Amino acid sequence: MSIQKTALVIAAGQGIGAACAQALGAQGWRVGLMSTSAACESLARDLGGFARRGSVTETADLQGLVDLALQETGRIDAVVNNTGHSAGSSNVTQASSYDPNGDHHLLDIPDEAWHHGLDLYLMNVIRMARIVTPVFQRQGGGAIVNISSLGTVEPRPEYPLSTLRLALHGFTKLYADRHGRDGIRMNNVLPGFVENWPVADAVQQGTPIGRTVKLTEIAETVAFLLSDGAGAITGQNILVDGGINRGLR
Repeated sequence: MSIQKTALVIAAGQGIGAACAQALGAQGWRVGLMSTSAACESLARDLGGFARRGSVTETADLQGLVDLALQETGRIDAVVNNTGHSAGSSNVTQASSYDPNGDHHLLDIPDEAWHHGLDLYLMNVIRMARIVTPVFQRQGGGAIVNISSLGTVEPRPEYPLSTLRLALHGFTKLYADRHGRDGIRMNNVLPGFVENWPVADAVQQGTPIGRTVKLTEIAETVAFLLSDGAGAITGQNILVDGGINRGLR
């Protein structure tokens, strides 16, 4: 008799997080969801899972979701670290082009915005890793996928706080190196311009596929990275951006 695996999805009330929860639920995972709104609770009911309201920036809320999962299912097999947008981000999706000399006031971003971005984009992953890694070790393995951003491949003035995600990518590599022999994997998914954001026609036409990225395309990539089929993939940054980043790596 096969054991139903449990996946936790953070910031799962809408958008990418909700799409990941739906994709995992459709593949037979038991999902535990968290968001700051009641949306995660109704989605969890629809998917036969469980939920807890909370913020990605609060360690107690992350701990509470892990505790709830162990109470409900006795196991945790995967975590999707999704998050919202920091106040220092800008909406480049309405722009017709990228202007490196644009008046984006990089040096006017206050310290508190940088610190809040650090909490949203890096510390949320580190804090969850501290909590869930011992669970994975006891079980003999697990997988984590962090939702990052296309803006980290080539930092652009339009979304300056995405530079903080570069630290996330470095942490992911260190974590993957340290815990690979524990059977634990960590990867990052880097979405492009997603369909649930308003995107100008000029931006869409500048993408090789000529359209925005579907939420389901991101979610299915995440689900694959959490699956046994991705057992040899760890410490990687996976672009799901429609080819908009053209640099060779």
